[in-house]
Amino acid sequence: MAKPVPESRSAYRYFRDITTRWMDNDVYAHVNNVVYYSWFDTVVNAWLLERKVLDFKRSPTVGLVVETSCSYFSSIAFPDIVRAGLRVVHLGASSVRYEVGLFANDGQQAAAQGHFMHVYVDRVTRRPVPLPAELRRALETIEVKT
Repeated sequence: MAKPVPESRSAYRYFRDITTRWMDNDVYAHVNNVVYYSWFDTVVNAWLLERKVLDFKRSPTVGLVVETSCSYFSSIAFPDIVRAGLRVVHLGASSVRYEVGLFANDGQQAAAQGHFMHVYVDRVTRRPVPLPAELRRALETIEVKT
């Protein structure tokens, strides 16, 4: 497997600013690795909420995270602003693979990047179901063909 290289901002279709907090820094004076996964979750779910295709309290269909990964290229530390870029690279029958790039302040190369896979399931049975049509249409707006 080839070593990942940081991507540029232009590779992503949607951006959300996330403020770092003092408590995000660890004893090594940079943001701890577990916080990066929280930012992945934040950018994906904020996008879904903004598009009104996520109702986490009442929707009969819910997305479960089945896979994540993150590659780190440079440090992020408080008081940086994280500019989280988002794109979709795969739409399956019941799954979607998001890719996220995290950019420190006005940096043009990702400080970290990775992916986040949702499988959509019935809320009660937890069995996979097809992506709802409205969700699929929304996801197509940030899909990139690789």
